[in-house]
Amino acid sequence: MADDVLAAIRDLAPALRDRAAEAETLRRVPDTSVKELEDTGFFQLLQPKAFGGRAADPVVFYTAVKEIAKACGSTGWVASVVGVHPWHVALFDPRAQQEVWGQDPKTRIASSYAPTGKAAAVDGGFRLSGRWHFSSGCDHARWALLGCIVTDGEGNPVDMRTFLIPRPDYRIDDVWDTVGLRGTGSNDVVVEDVFVPDHRALSFGPVTALEVPGHEVNPEPLYRLPYAGVFTTTISTPIVGIAEGAFESYAEATRKRFRVSYGQKVAEDPFAQVRIARAAGDIDASWLQLTRNMGEMYALAERGEEIPMELRTRTRRDQVLATERSVAAVDLLMENSGGSAMRTGPGLVQRAWRDAHTGRGHAANDPERALVMYGQSVLGIDIQDTMA
Repeated sequence: MADDVLAAIRDLAPALRDRAAEAETLRRVPDTSVKELEDTGFFQLLQPKAFGGRAADPVVFYTAVKEIAKACGSTGWVASVVGVHPWHVALFDPRAQQEVWGQDPKTRIASSYAPTGKAAAVDGGFRLSGRWHFSSGCDHARWALLGCIVTDGEGNPVDMRTFLIPRPDYRIDDVWDTVGLRGTGSNDVVVEDVFVPDHRALSFGPVTALEVPGHEVNPEPLYRLPYAGVFTTTISTPIVGIAEGAFESYAEATRKRFRVSYGQKVAEDPFAQVRIARAAGDIDASWLQLTRNMGEMYALAERGEEIPMELRTRTRRDQVLATERSVAAVDLLMENSGGSAMRTGPGLVQRAWRDAHTGRGHAANDPERALVMYGQSVLGIDIQDTMA
């Protein structure tokens, strides 16, 4: 059971909320917040038991992420993406897992999955070079997962893999300066002609087929879930949490707010009440669908049953719609918050508005691609996409 982690996260939330402005100023999550999250056991929720983790029900992990993001969007975003990486490393060759966690089971991993670098096969492994963008929380990690297309001797693409790289083999360029999610420290990772052994390079083919070398040492059902469902839900969940935090902040402020131009308490305005109802409904629907899908997939994995493509694509459908609804909910609240909400300072709604729209730009939140895949699965059309 991981209820103790959830309880600790909820106790920690006020401190994370108090540091939200500091995170924006630093353009990274404060070290104190990362250490406190580590002390709750959060980063071990999806880590395999063989290496000191909990291999917990993924819904517990996403619930913890939502609670963190309610307090601070940037901290929730980093917690989500860094917290999910132990799940991915658990799919790698056991030798790679030993290298990451053998000396320190609390080792954290960052990532940048877009295949922007170059990898060429050599004897015993690969030579890797390139620049990867948007590596959230990379300053708090000692390893990085980097996506790359592998080419043959003539430069033709032959495979797509994720490479696991230790901190001495890459550098971080501090380039993150944005309107929203300012505290995520999503800087660039640069690799210059580094050798990566075979056991630290995992092809997307076996991952999509749910047949990976990590199953040799990690038998828990958690690691029989589809990559796309796990990782895209990791992106939408903090946005849902951001929206929920904005809603709670808005409701609290609205109870006290007086609109001078109308000579009316805002809480008595029926139009404001309708916005509250619509926003709450969208946020609730988003969360219920995310947890329903993940819960159904996990239950199938526990029983050792195949996860059907329609459920996998439904998970993607609801994931992009959760982001869409959550952003729309924050917009509704922001539009009715008045001019004072636009002032810089501690206001949670305006920060949530910036954070939600920034998170919306992530590649996992491409609604047309996900919705087309779902439609294809319903209509019986073969789906050729690793993001299902």
